[in-house]
Amino acid sequence: MAQEWARIETEADVAEGFAHLCRIEPRFAVIAGPLPLRRRADGFAALLNAIVGQQVSTASAAAIWGRLQAAGLDEEAAVSGATEADLQACGLSRPKVRYAKALAAARIDYGALREAPVEEVLATLIAVPGIGRWTAEIYAKFALGHGDVFAAGDLALQEGAKLLFELSARPSEKEMRAMAEAWRPVRAIAARALWAYYREKTKREGAI
Repeated sequence: MAQEWARIETEADVAEGFAHLCRIEPRFAVIAGPLPLRRRADGFAALLNAIVGQQVSTASAAAIWGRLQAAGLDEEAAVSGATEADLQACGLSRPKVRYAKALAAARIDYGALREAPVEEVLATLIAVPGIGRWTAEIYAKFALGHGDVFAAGDLALQEGAKLLFELSARPSEKEMRAMAEAWRPVRAIAARALWAYYREKTKREGAI
């Protein structure tokens, strides 16, 4: 992992980052490893898939995404040229049709985002209707491999922190973001660790 865990590209990067995290905060050491790499492809389809998955079950999101792929509506040009009826026929709600169209119209330079600083990535994505900070941070973390980005609004992360640090209540997004400041420059590793701990203790998956 180059330059103080700026990017997470391999399982070795995750292991090295986790060792550093445990030196920062030894309580993380109780989490059984190895932590997952969880890298995924970047680009238009990754963000459209994230929009599809908002506020629906994993099974529903998978079904809708499968219909979009079958219809060839998982690419920017195809979504630009599709009618609202085309997208709704695949299972997208009216708001999500608007978000899909807005994402296609944004003409994001995904290649440039790969080299951009994380704050530029977040600002670019959050400017698109339908993409909030959580989605932008998840994209930066897992599609682009940024090592020091955190999704403080994630409920599973908050619950994981509550369990690991034996807090009396689940921390709010603001409290979670403040807590994570201590885990720089490996906050993306801390997120992986908290998701793993949440899954271990509750037998439930996190949000991704």
